[in-house]
Amino acid sequence: MDTLHCAAIDLGAGSCRVSLAEWDGSTAKVSLVHRYPNGPVERNGHLYWRLDQLCEGARSGLYLCAESVSATKGVIHSVGVDGWAVDYVRLDAKGRPLGDPFCYRDARTETAMPEVWEHIGKERLYELTGIQFLRFNTLYQLYADQRESLEPATRWLNIPEYLLHWLCGLAAGTGVAEYTNATHTQMIDASTRNWCNEIFEKAGLDRSAAPPIVMPGAPLGPLQAGFDSLAAYAGTKVIAPACHDTGSAVAGIPDTNSDWAFISSGTWSLVGTVLNQPCTSASALRENFTNEGGVGGTIRFLKNVNGMWLLEECLRAWHTAGGRSWTLPELIAECARRPVAKTIFGVDAPELIVPGHMPSKINRELEKAGHGPVSEDTEHAPEMANVIFVSLATRYAEVLNSLQAVAGCRFRRLYVVGGGSQNKYLNRLIAEHTGLEVKRGPVESSTVGNLAIQFAVVEKGNTEVTRIDVARWAARLIHSLST
Repeated sequence: MDTLHCAAIDLGAGSCRVSLAEWDGSTAKVSLVHRYPNGPVERNGHLYWRLDQLCEGARSGLYLCAESVSATKGVIHSVGVDGWAVDYVRLDAKGRPLGDPFCYRDARTETAMPEVWEHIGKERLYELTGIQFLRFNTLYQLYADQRESLEPATRWLNIPEYLLHWLCGLAAGTGVAEYTNATHTQMIDASTRNWCNEIFEKAGLDRSAAPPIVMPGAPLGPLQAGFDSLAAYAGTKVIAPACHDTGSAVAGIPDTNSDWAFISSGTWSLVGTVLNQPCTSASALRENFTNEGGVGGTIRFLKNVNGMWLLEECLRAWHTAGGRSWTLPELIAECARRPVAKTIFGVDAPELIVPGHMPSKINRELEKAGHGPVSEDTEHAPEMANVIFVSLATRYAEVLNSLQAVAGCRFRRLYVVGGGSQNKYLNRLIAEHTGLEVKRGPVESSTVGNLAIQFAVVEKGNTEVTRIDVARWAARLIHSLST
């Protein structure tokens, strides 16, 4: 058989990656070809994403992918994009962006959630969607747009789907909402898997502005945007994988049993399991669990927990203050040599989600918990890092215990995927606090799942792919990363 090539663009809040995978019929190879920075910028008191930077970085990466296969005159069969959820791009009548999208950490949604609940009750909203309540869900962002008269009737696409639309040359019909990503908007009816008219009506939103829903693995059209002139991209399809990066990350776990949980560990920690049906019980609402769409009709039943954002913000504060410059690996190694911290704080406190001087914020949370402060200077950074790691492990254990009680399941294994899979010290703490076997998945787990979905589609044609199809390809790709 001819060698298959697929390219994956994985958008991250801190950095983005473009990877190329090949399959020659017996072995797979995955290569990171381009990494480029990302981060919100502040303008006029608001936080935005640089859309041009996201697109141009992807363009550079795809050109490098073409160069990589040119020596063998190979072709790239498909391209897919995944990324963080909730944020979106407003479009003009020709499908072009009206401007840079807001960042979900922008403060404009601080009062939007309770205002929406006045129009559609919290319990009813959860009954319809099964989605956890986070003030930056797309529903509350769109409501803030409508409240502030910021182009409320114009069409919009979540950011990964916008890049897919851009790769298709902004062609008509390529602006879609991929199901796993759309569920995180808190506007999808969990029973119909389509937009919920009741939510749009009661929140005062324009239903016609929402894009049509497609399932993971949907081919959208031929690659254009100037790439179609390259021999490597002759006939290349643009495929919507699981556009939500956690959806792709979980799809990249090659385990089709039901006795495991996962932590997708990065800036955020997504702690959950895979179910066959949504769980929207009163206890699920009370614990604020979310039912996000998964591959093959599955549900990712999980909770958002704060993650490495806490330490990233501390590192930023320490760098600004001067003194010793710590790297994350140095801090992890230093923590592993010290006794485990005895004090913990609530990692999900609302004040810890927004930017600011994180060491001071953590000390305020420690004080609320009845503990003394930790020195905020750079020389004592390992002490603060140790408190963060223990607090995260404690919270993970709490969530996993609640998860088992609410969903009525029992776990034997815990997969840690994403950047946090490299943190051996935190993984040790997780094993100690949960009593579960901790298995480390790939760092680039979202890329693996993205590529596994693409390969399954290319192999089967336009047939809807199953969880087993994707798991088989994920196993092949993970094996290539470990050899």
